Amino acid sequence: MEVLLTRWAGCQAGKVPLGPPLSCGNMTLKPHLAVSLAPHEQTCGKPVLLWESPGPLGDLPSPEGCWSRGPARAQPLPLSPPSRIMRPDDANVAGNVHGGTILKMIEEAGAIISTRHCNSQDGERCVAALARVERTDFLSPMCIGEVAHVSAEITYTSKHSVEVQVHVMSENILTGNKKLTNKATLWYVPLSLKNVDKVLEVPPVVYSRQEQEEEGRKRYEAQKLERMETKGRNGDIVQPVLNPEPNTVSYSQSSLIHLVGPSDCTLHGFVHGGVTMKLMDEVAGIVAARHCKTNIVTASVDAINFHDKIRKGCVITISGRMTFTSNKSMEIEVLVDADPVVDNSQKRYRAASAFFTYVSLSQEGKSLPVPQLLPETEDEKKRFEEGKGRYLQMKAKRQGQVEPQP
Repeated sequence: MEVLLTRWAGCQAGKVPLGPPLSCGNMTLKPHLAVSLAPHEQTCGKPVLLWESPGPLGDLPSPEGCWSRGPARAQPLPLSPPSRIMRPDDANVAGNVHGGTILKMIEEAGAIISTRHCNSQDGERCVAALARVERTDFLSPMCIGEVAHVSAEITYTSKHSVEVQVHVMSENILTGNKKLTNKATLWYVPLSLKNVDKVLEVPPVVYSRQEQEEEGRKRYEAQKLERMETKGRNGDIVQPVLNPEPNTVSYSQSSLIHLVGPSDCTLHGFVHGGVTMKLMDEVAGIVAARHCKTNIVTASVDAINFHDKIRKGCVITISGRMTFTSNKSMEIEVLVDADPVVDNSQKRYRAASAFFTYVSLSQEGKSLPVPQLLPETEDEKKRFEEGKGRYLQMKAKRQGQVEPQP
């Protein structure tokens, strides 16, 4: 017996009827209830139904030109958006692709698959909005001329949120060599198209193992707790200082002011998460370059928390400041504040926050020592110690993941 996976326009997710027998060449395929009813790339976002054949199908043509062979799955198939070649305007002066460019591609992939999943059942239509990005490591630099391949897969759903795992591969199209450059975990919430302030329920996924659901629930509770703790620290702002000394926090801190236009937004009038992340990475890069005065690249991004939506017409201020330096890396805190200038009823608010880690590179791409940060105020010293704690915690985690050699 071989299984076919095909589009079946007459069924609804969660209510799949057994379809009629399907003729394929000289064979008749018997209907078979699908295990997974979630939409995916190969069925253009529609529910699926499975048919069984009495024997091998060989090279028989598809009756509708839209089926593929394979076993039934217990969750949505991964999304594989079109690949994109990296252009000069995607990179810095040294030819390394900006971390913000990659973050934007990651977010776009996550938004597509999560929005598609959240609309897989009958009911109120919605769009998935980015709520949080877990720590993202930049495992290998991507350069101009290489092709980025982004894939995404839903790994967990709670009542009101979706967890998406995204992988980024770079390909040298001259040699055919491929390498993994990024792995990221993103969390989305479905917002009603009728009222973007209303969060809808998420259709559940079916797990192949009970452990997958339990592990996903633990990740969900952990990120939820951290988001609440981060939001409580959002009263802080970055103040400019006149004539700061080199290697101090004030010397390298930077801000960017941006008017949110239609090209920054979804069709529903609020900013794409990927646009915000790209601007955050740009500001963090300026801070790192001012501190080191060398070529710098994004090494990792700690959790990015999106505390509130940014609407079209807002003026956003993205501020960055150095918080900690080790021998070869530097941590930059980035804060995003939104000012709804066309709406007098709403005050300025904190929209997003994150920590970026950068490294300094020579012209040959070798790691360079980082000038040590000189904290001056009590708040700066406190942030330095907190950054040191995050650095040591992540260092210990990486060392623990290294398997001992036999």
